Amino acid sequence: MATCNLCEAMCGLRVDLAGDRVTGIRGDVEDPLSRGHICPKAVALQDVHNDPDRLRSPVRRTSSGWAEISWDEALDLVADRLAEIRDEHGADAVATFLGNPVLHSLGAMTHVMRLVRLLRTRNRFSATSVDNLPSQLTSYLLYGHQWLHPVPDLDRTSFFLVFGANPVVSNGSLMSAPNVSRRLRALRERGGRMVVFDPRRTETAKRADEHHFVRPGTDAALILAMAQVILTGGPARPAPYVDGLEQVRRALEDFTPERAAQITGVAADTIRRLAREFAAAESAACYGRVGVSTQRFGALCQWGIQLLNLITGNLDRPGGTLMSTPALDLVGGGQIDAGGYDRWRSRVRGLPEFAGEFPVATLAEEITTPGTGRVRALLTVSGNPVLSTPGGHVLSAALAELEFMAGVDFYINETTRHADVILPPTHVLERDHYDLIFRLFGIRDTARYTPAVLPKPTGALDDWEIFSGLAERLGNSGPRVPPARIVDLGLAAGPYDLTLAGLGDHPHGLDLGPLKPSLPGRLQTPDQRINAAPALVLDDIERARTELLTPRPATTRLLLIGRRHLRDANSWLHNSARLTKGRARHHLLMNPADMEARGLSEGDLARVQSWPGEVTVPVAGSDDLMPGVVSLPHGFGHVFEDVRLAVAREVGGASANDLTDPMVVDRLGGTSVLNGVPVTVGPAGES
Repeated sequence: MATCNLCEAMCGLRVDLAGDRVTGIRGDVEDPLSRGHICPKAVALQDVHNDPDRLRSPVRRTSSGWAEISWDEALDLVADRLAEIRDEHGADAVATFLGNPVLHSLGAMTHVMRLVRLLRTRNRFSATSVDNLPSQLTSYLLYGHQWLHPVPDLDRTSFFLVFGANPVVSNGSLMSAPNVSRRLRALRERGGRMVVFDPRRTETAKRADEHHFVRPGTDAALILAMAQVILTGGPARPAPYVDGLEQVRRALEDFTPERAAQITGVAADTIRRLAREFAAAESAACYGRVGVSTQRFGALCQWGIQLLNLITGNLDRPGGTLMSTPALDLVGGGQIDAGGYDRWRSRVRGLPEFAGEFPVATLAEEITTPGTGRVRALLTVSGNPVLSTPGGHVLSAALAELEFMAGVDFYINETTRHADVILPPTHVLERDHYDLIFRLFGIRDTARYTPAVLPKPTGALDDWEIFSGLAERLGNSGPRVPPARIVDLGLAAGPYDLTLAGLGDHPHGLDLGPLKPSLPGRLQTPDQRINAAPALVLDDIERARTELLTPRPATTRLLLIGRRHLRDANSWLHNSARLTKGRARHHLLMNPADMEARGLSEGDLARVQSWPGEVTVPVAGSDDLMPGVVSLPHGFGHVFEDVRLAVAREVGGASANDLTDPMVVDRLGGTSVLNGVPVTVGPAGES
C-alpha cells in the first residue's frame, strides 16, 4: 500500500513488487477518498524510482565534472560553507528556496523549517508566490490563519462556480478531490450544475453546463461585479459573525456588470443573471485557483471568491464551502505558522514579506545587487525556479554569481546544475508518508499513514535526515525526532484521539466522514469573527477601480496564459518516457483567427516576444482559446547541455517563464503575474 504524493489528490495506491523491484502500480479501491482512482502520473512513480538519471549519492562539482562524495563529506561541506558566508556577510547573505514537493513530503514538512529557522535569514523564498499565496493571504486576513481554507463541498453542492481553475486535470488543488470527472457527473445527475469562467475552454470547462470566456487579468472585475449585484439587490444572507459588509458594499459601487463587461468580455446580463442564480441556489460553492491567483489582482480575486461564498450564506454550510477537521490538525494545534504580513521588506525592491517569505520574483535582484544583505549563498529544496518562476533566464544568470549553492534534489536540473553540492534524498516509495497539509483541503475528512513500500537503500538518507544532519552541524543540539513520532503525537492531540498504531489497523485509510460545519469556533481570529473588509483589501479595491475598470485601447498584442496537463507535474516528470510519449504538449495554442492574421499555420515555429524575453515554439490552432489569447504550459525548456535529464532533453518546448517579468507582481502580496502577459507572436523567421 502507498499514497501518491505527486499532487494534492492523495490517491491510494497498490504497488506490485518482485523483490525490491516495482512491477506495477494501480489504484486502491478501498481508499475512502480516491476509491481506486489514479491518473497517469501515479503509474510513473516506478519510472522515477528506476530512472538512471536520478542521483543516489551526494555529488560535488569539480573541475572535471560531478563527483560522488560521502554523506559526511557532503553535509560537512554544505554546513561549513553556509556558516562561513553567514559569519562573514551576515545571516541574510544565505537564502533558501523551497519547492512545491516540500509540501508533499512528510519528512520535509516535519524537519525543513527547523533548519531554515536555524539559518536566521530573512531571505526565504518558495514556490508559494508563483502559486497559492493569494489564497493563503486571504485566509490569513479573513479567518486568522493562512492554512484555514474553506473547501468546496463538491459531493453535495448544487451549484459549482469556477474561476480560472481546471480541477479535472489538477485533481482539485486546495480542494483535494480525486476523480473530479466522476464527481462532476454525479453533480449533474443529482440536478446540480457547474459554470466556468476561463479564457480557455479547459478540460473542466468542457464538462460545464456553461462556459464563458473572460479576458485574462480581468477576473477581479468580474468577481466583484457579481458580488456587487448580490450586495445591492440580494439575496444576501451572511452569517451573523461576518462584519464589514456595508463597507464592502460601498467600496464595490463602481463595479457594475456594465463596467465589468467592457473589460472582461463577459456580457453584463450574463454577470447579473449568474450572480443572482448563485445567490438563490439551494447550495453553492465558488472556487478559483492558479489562473486567477497569478495575475495582477490575484489576491483581490481570491478575496472576491471568498466574499461570494460569505454573502450568500454558503460558507460553513453543507453543499457550500467548509473547513476540514483533519485527524492531525496543524491549524487548531498551532503546529504551523499562522502567517503574517509586511513585518519587513525586501532589500532591493521593498516588497513585503508574507509568512516570513519574500516573493520569489525578487530573488535574482537580491543576488546581483551589491550591498549589505546581498544573497551570496543559496540552499534549494526540491525546486526548479529557473523553469518555474518569472524571468527564468535572468535567475539562471544570477545563480552563476553565487559564492556557494547547494540543492536537496535527486536530479541535476536547470537550477541544480548551478549547485556546488547536491544532496539526493530517498525516493518517495522508500520512505513513510502522511499528508500533513493536504488533509486540510480534502473534500472529505480522511486519514492514511503509509509505511515505506521499499527498503531504504544502504547508505541513503531520507530528506528529514539530511535536514537534521545539516542542522546538527550548524549548531542544533536537540534530539532527532523521526517523522513517525511527530505524526503519532499529532494524531493523539487531534480531534479523533487516534494513534499511529490505531491508524495502522486501517492500511487503506480511515474515513472520518463528510465535511462538517465548524464556525465560528474554528476561526483563528482574536474575536472569532470574520472581518470581510480588511484595510489592505479596501485599498486594493481602490487600485482596481482606478487601474482595472478603465477600458484599454485596442492593441495587436496577445495575452499569454499558462495551461496544465494531466501527465505533467510542473517541470520534474518530463524524464519519464511513459509520460512524455504520444502527442506533444508543449505547443503554443492560438485561436485559428489569430494564427491566420499573423501568417501562421499548424505546426509552424512561432517567435513569441515579451518585454523580458522571447522563445521559439511550434504553434497549434484551437477554437478552445478566446480570440486574442495564447497559451503556453510552463515547465518545458530542458535545453541546457549540463542538465542530466536524458528523456526530458528530447521532449522539446521552451520555458514560458522566459517570457514572464519578475518586475511585475500583484502589489497585494507580491505574487508573480504569470497570466495575462502581453506578447507579440509571429513566424520564427521574422525579426
